Amino acid sequence: MQRDFMSEARDFLARTRLVDGHNDLPYVIWARGSHGDVRAWNAARLHPETDTDIPRLKAGLVSTQVLTAFIPTMVEKPIDDRLAVIDVMLQLEQLYPETFHPVLAPDDMEAAQAAGKIGLFKAVEGLVGVESLGHLRLLHAMGIRLVTLCHNETLPFIDSATDHPGRRPGNRPLSPFGESIIGEMERLGLIIDMAHVSPPAQHAVMDCAKGPVMISHANARALCDHPRNAPDDVIRRIAEGGGIVMATFVPAFLEQAVFESMQPVMDGLGKVREDIGDEEYRRHKDRAFRRFEGDGIDALIRHLEHIRNVGGADCLGIGSDFYGGPNPPGLEDAATFPALFARLMQRGWSTGDMEKLAGGNFERLWRQVYREKPAMA
Repeated sequence: MQRDFMSEARDFLARTRLVDGHNDLPYVIWARGSHGDVRAWNAARLHPETDTDIPRLKAGLVSTQVLTAFIPTMVEKPIDDRLAVIDVMLQLEQLYPETFHPVLAPDDMEAAQAAGKIGLFKAVEGLVGVESLGHLRLLHAMGIRLVTLCHNETLPFIDSATDHPGRRPGNRPLSPFGESIIGEMERLGLIIDMAHVSPPAQHAVMDCAKGPVMISHANARALCDHPRNAPDDVIRRIAEGGGIVMATFVPAFLEQAVFESMQPVMDGLGKVREDIGDEEYRRHKDRAFRRFEGDGIDALIRHLEHIRNVGGADCLGIGSDFYGGPNPPGLEDAATFPALFARLMQRGWSTGDMEKLAGGNFERLWRQVYREKPAMA
């Protein structure tokens, strides 16, 4: 009798806590949807124009979703905009209490699952506008539990992987203020996320961090030479410190041929040029997607297996980076997680390794980092 891998995958995810480490839905609702009015956007209905909503999170059997308050680096009022996106996450919790369970402590993930709800874990992507450690304390007080240090552009205290190092005002990839940010995050129990950080700055973060750190959405540089992907020495060092690398679905991070096909619309640093219109971008994207060897799931698994070979099964995780953008075939939206785990089963992955990948490693790292009552030094 032929095995039904999809049914087995659904059964597996129903009894396992699947954590997706990065999703920009709050920004989508704020910037592209209803200007931050979650009631008007109506997360309970299917949104074919994007990739994430309540029906597809449920279909994907997501147990805890890390939602991030992303804002672009180059905005006039970063603090105001950040608060507006954080408010979107609070609205999701308050408008859909039957669906979302606030996740503020590790035990809340188990409580969400026991209640048949989706854990809503709040994060911030990029510390643009943060000029004092007090801002970190305020973010923590608002329920933020993970911080991605920067986005596509270098900040005064840390280098981005997709910006010119010369734009840093000093001569170090992580400034003394950056080191104090790392220390304060550890005191507060905030997860340190090095996605978007340049490799030299990633090493500098690990030089001063006392506990485990992570990358929430990137793949292996050895398989796809995008500057956002993690070199083997970074993966190895993260793993040695008890951290994790959460593999992502971003097409240009998955397949070298796809990344190369997108070069005409990129700026040389891995970012889409600002002068590229939607139609031109779509034309290049459609051409690039034909370069996949198999589909996005096959490509993602190659990265997962490489990361496992370099750092071991204890450093694996998944961070989709869904944001309503171009997603690879097979990983089009938040409903596709069972298909990924069905393919892993077909490839002979052990139950233990799949449990670690799904969310076990994330939960273990967070329990190491978490502080119930941060005490001032």
